[in-house]
Amino acid sequence: MARQLDPQCSAFQTAIDVLGRPWNALILGTLQAGPARFGELARKCHGVGAKILSARLKDLESRGLVHREVQIGPPIRVTYSLTSRGQAFEEVAHAIERWGRELTAPPRARRRGGRAGKP
Repeated sequence: MARQLDPQCSAFQTAIDVLGRPWNALILGTLQAGPARFGELARKCHGVGAKILSARLKDLESRGLVHREVQIGPPIRVTYSLTSRGQAFEEVAHAIERWGRELTAPPRARRRGGRAGKP
């Protein structure tokens, strides 16, 4: 028996809050390829300004999705990677991608009374 979705569920709303923020899904998806420094992320996340990227990374870090590692020494280097919680986004991303393909495919004609008709 399939579970019924409860859009009022706080866990569902938390996930939507994370994914609903601009650029978060792009950042999480980019980090799926492996750890990256800020400059690499900025180049790979086309259209995201440095200020916004920094804010989004801080938000994702505070939610336990991204790990920030500072390497001391001249120069100081900061590397971002996904935590195990962040890596779990991969499954969600694939599900969203499948759904997106369905949404962009032409709608199938519905059969009604043996002939194609309008819904």
